[in-house]
Amino acid sequence: MSLYGAAKAVVAPASRVAWPQKVEGTHHVPAQGPVILAANHLALIDPLFIGVACPRPVRFIAKQELFDESTLPRKALSRVLRALGPLSVDRRPGQSSQEAMNNSLEVITGGEVFGIFPEGTRSPDGRLYKGQTGLAWLALTTGAPVVPVALAGTGRILPPGRRIPSLNRVGVRFGEPVDLSPWAGQAGRAKPRREATDAIMSAIAKLSGQEQVSRYAASVKAELEQQ
Repeated sequence: MSLYGAAKAVVAPASRVAWPQKVEGTHHVPAQGPVILAANHLALIDPLFIGVACPRPVRFIAKQELFDESTLPRKALSRVLRALGPLSVDRRPGQSSQEAMNNSLEVITGGEVFGIFPEGTRSPDGRLYKGQTGLAWLALTTGAPVVPVALAGTGRILPPGRRIPSLNRVGVRFGEPVDLSPWAGQAGRAKPRREATDAIMSAIAKLSGQEQVSRYAASVKAELEQQ
């Protein structure tokens, strides 16, 4: 058994006891070959639930902050995520974007399942924010199918400022792959990337039932921090 398989064998049952999970649509994940899972982002713990629910190993681009071990719950999360094999990326200015793209391409072209949160950061208020077009660039460049994923309930487990995780029900729903054929071969053009990304975000919104916001979550967070 692989390290990922061994970690999942332990983590999955434990997580289901702590956070009862309703998982739907796993048949939409191709049994083999490259695939991109594009999900909404409500909490730091989101990668854990996608990894537990998905029938195949999932690789994520994980920001360094996710491996913060300043508290016992965060330390436990960090250790679990390291065992499940996410990609850690240094997000210092001038380094993160190119490094993330290179790592992402390597995972996808290697035939693996790649998980991404196109909002780029957690939603500040539970709504679904504008997706970053790097998602469409990856999909249109590699030709990998994009499966939308909707998470529910994870934002109440470990919200900002909370030190001890709360026990809540969690939902993970996988949708049909998004049809990106209208933009095939146009990864190098900004407008098709934007349109393809918007199509993916609409598919996520349909699954999650979230209200969509035509702004980037990072911009809204920055404004809230200045208040």
